[in-house]
Amino acid sequence: MTNQKTFTQRKEDVTREWHLVDAEGKILGRLASEIAQKLIGKHKPTFTPHIDGGDYVVVINADKIDFTGKPEQKIYYRHSGYVGNLKQENLTDLLQRAPEQAIERAVLNMLPKNKLRSPRMNRLKVYTGADHHHQSQFGNNKKD
Repeated sequence: MTNQKTFTQRKEDVTREWHLVDAEGKILGRLASEIAQKLIGKHKPTFTPHIDGGDYVVVINADKIDFTGKPEQKIYYRHSGYVGNLKQENLTDLLQRAPEQAIERAVLNMLPKNKLRSPRMNRLKVYTGADHHHQSQFGNNKKD
């Protein structure tokens, strides 16, 4: 009988990589789920649920994202806490105003709702164009 032990990653052993994702022509929900997997670290063989072992993700061309369905039917709500202050905005208006927020909201809602959610979102960088200031983080500038 072999003595196999369960692997558990420690915080000190976490190594983070940088992933460049081009959002041009990709479906919003499918792209968001891929990004969430990389932020959580589930694509790594060293995945441990209670350790934040995910990677950095840089998304470019957020303004050229595609989606299925009717964007005017997707409505985002927010409430200030005061009576009568329920604000709503549909996806079409959000894409015109701030297309990077559409990707950030989709990824945020696909992450687990726990204490690791905020640090994972801090590793997500979304840009509307192809230019970003994280070029030095990529050795050969490969795209995922």
